[in-house]
Amino acid sequence: MDNVDLAVVGGGGAGSLVLAALDRHDLRGLRIAVVDPVRKRGQDRTWAFWGTPGTDLEPMLSASWRQVEVTTPAGRRRLDLAPLRYAMLRSAPVYERAAEAERRLGATRVDAAVGALDDDGGPVTVRDADGAALLQARWVLDSRPRPPRRAGRTSWLQHFRGWWLESPGPVFDPGRAVLMDFRTPQPARGVSFGYVLPVSDRYALVEYTEFSPRRLTDAGYDTALRGYADLLGLDLTALRVREVEDGVIPMTDAPFEGRPSPRVVRLGTAGGATRPSTGFTFSAMHRQADDVARALAAGRAPVPRPAYPRRHLWMDAVALRALDRGAVGGPEFFDRLFDRNPAQRVLRFLDGATTPAEDLAVMRSSPLLPMTSAVVGDAVGRLRARLRPGPAPAPVGVAPDRAGQAGS
Repeated sequence: MDNVDLAVVGGGGAGSLVLAALDRHDLRGLRIAVVDPVRKRGQDRTWAFWGTPGTDLEPMLSASWRQVEVTTPAGRRRLDLAPLRYAMLRSAPVYERAAEAERRLGATRVDAAVGALDDDGGPVTVRDADGAALLQARWVLDSRPRPPRRAGRTSWLQHFRGWWLESPGPVFDPGRAVLMDFRTPQPARGVSFGYVLPVSDRYALVEYTEFSPRRLTDAGYDTALRGYADLLGLDLTALRVREVEDGVIPMTDAPFEGRPSPRVVRLGTAGGATRPSTGFTFSAMHRQADDVARALAAGRAPVPRPAYPRRHLWMDAVALRALDRGAVGGPEFFDRLFDRNPAQRVLRFLDGATTPAEDLAVMRSSPLLPMTSAVVGDAVGRLRARLRPGPAPAPVGVAPDRAGQAGS
């Protein structure tokens, strides 16, 4: 049985970013193992995020935009993001770079599904699904989907379907992405919107998304996408659907346990990287990977910082409660958010990077009475949860990070 310094369990987005960060920080002296039954490759998901140009991700981007649109029933708003930009990253180059990093680091590959991680204070024993020991590791980074530590007071899903559409002639504007378009029919309980990420004037990802408690049927997603294409004035008979992307991401105020035992660290959604109010994940996942690599390079425990400040998680819990109880409508909520704040402040808030003073400005832009009621309700819910803790929820199925609004 192999003994290693670090076992990376799960080779998806979070695991791939970790491998790239370890290579970038030149950690070739570590004994590393990657444990996953599937060797990820190809285009199986799309991530989108914002930030400043010039990071290690730049060579892999499919597209980026300095301007985006947000459309509500009140009108269309064009937002200039400078000095930030919105960027699209597809999975193939991420997996390719991770494979190269794995080779350069001299990592051991174990093609097996992981069952238990036995952490008894010494090296962690990584076991397969049948309980047989695969290896022992000083530290384990685990990015497999896991349920939260306990049930949340509000538990929604971000679920979506997108079509990669190709046109024989120019129909898209490659200089501007559609971030949120709330002209879609709104569900009885939840929020829906469409968006468009153009790679060129003839090729774009067009997607329909809902924030709501339950998924739609396949026919429901296709109907919604056809309706959104009609709103955009697209003639689907003249377009070719090159690829289809589906996914579901948890949106919940339930706490995810980032360090379930002394030498096991969770990353990605299981490690709290998903923003509860939006489903955004990629930027936090990227930060986690860099934190891990920097810590190991400095001889410290590979434990990343919390993905988001506590005050942001509280604000997310309040917003989710207000939306879930129907105290505020989704299009109204986001319209006020972008109308009363600079675009850069909104995006940095959603990324967990705003100051307390900026957070207060964001709070003031929300409807006062409904949100005050949600604050009181959230406080009562927290007290009840402490007095009568509920059972842990069943595992949440997490599919690819949604392009534009999430990440895994």
